[in-house]
Amino acid sequence: MASIRNSKGGLFFDFRYQGVRCREYTKLADTPANRKLMQRVLDNIEAAIATGAFDYARQFPGSTQAERFVAKAAPATILPAAVKSETPLFKDFVQTWTTEFKPSWRKSHLATVESTVNGHLIPNFGEKPVGEITKSDILQFRAVLAQAKGRNGNATLSPKTLNRVVQILGQILAEAAERFEFVNPVDKIKRLKQPKIDIHPFTMDQVRLILDTVRTDYRNYFTVRFLTGMRTGEIHGLKWKYVDFERGQILVRENLVRGELEYTKTDGSQREIEMSKPVLEALRAQQAITGDQEFVFCNREGEPLDLDNVTNRVWYPLLRHLGLEKRRPYQTRHTCATLWLAAGENPEWVARQLGHANTMMLFKTYSRFVPNLTRRDGSAFDRLVSGALHPTPAPATT
Repeated sequence: MASIRNSKGGLFFDFRYQGVRCREYTKLADTPANRKLMQRVLDNIEAAIATGAFDYARQFPGSTQAERFVAKAAPATILPAAVKSETPLFKDFVQTWTTEFKPSWRKSHLATVESTVNGHLIPNFGEKPVGEITKSDILQFRAVLAQAKGRNGNATLSPKTLNRVVQILGQILAEAAERFEFVNPVDKIKRLKQPKIDIHPFTMDQVRLILDTVRTDYRNYFTVRFLTGMRTGEIHGLKWKYVDFERGQILVRENLVRGELEYTKTDGSQREIEMSKPVLEALRAQQAITGDQEFVFCNREGEPLDLDNVTNRVWYPLLRHLGLEKRRPYQTRHTCATLWLAAGENPEWVARQLGHANTMMLFKTYSRFVPNLTRRDGSAFDRLVSGALHPTPAPATT
């Protein structure tokens, strides 16, 4: 009886044809999914043998067994052997994958994919058929990559970077697995744990000090950054047509990434930010300066501000001058979030202002900076249980 069996090298077909026992080996690992795949092929083989339409050489091209049998005509409907060695090389499939999915990606994501594919994936997997890439191959690749030198002075690549590389590899193999019917090996690989990154928002006194000290030509810019929670790309890509003075709103519709405008980070990032009085005043003042330009904050040529220029020539020198800890300009967004919450604003409203889908990230990221938000001192709970377990005796009546 025909069957699927296992050997050290992988699963193999075991069946009889013209009275001869035949074994055809594959490199498939012994998994339920692979057995199911091979069983479908074996069922087709048995059906073809029963009808006299089986062509050994066509089913197993290159097999030494094929020479023992007289080839028989086989209809075009007979399926070819579904084995991993027949899948395309990784470098060829990734070109197809990139071409097909490129229209749905933002330019910034495309740049990330191309950098990852060309810098890491093709050098390691390019000459290997996609169907032969195993979990072991990927784990070994990740282990070697983990020793590579990181950027910005880091000794090695961060877990976040390693996870992103494996994630893109997994997306490529997922598409290949669906087309060529094999199991995506990345599905069984756990992501590396990423250390929690602490945020370092400024206090209200520090915000006031920064705004009082910063260069006059950047005061409006940093006022809006600190008091709206806008992301860097959002404020650098802000156009005057998206500033609604009548309703007191900033409409976040575009994002400036790598010098080019594109859709916002997510659908939820498309939002309307309510202007506070200081923001309204800052934008009115800025309108008198750049109101005839397309962008709210721009250089003398009317082009959007350059992040590196703002960071290295204005932001970091200012923090050094004030004796404040060095922090990325993005901390202005975290600062705004903590100030909103500390002021007692509704968390759902705050989440909408920041462009979050819900309040989960809000509480996870910012709650420890906002003691008024949840009464973290435990006094409310203490009063509850003390009152229930040790009620105050009623005063004696005379």
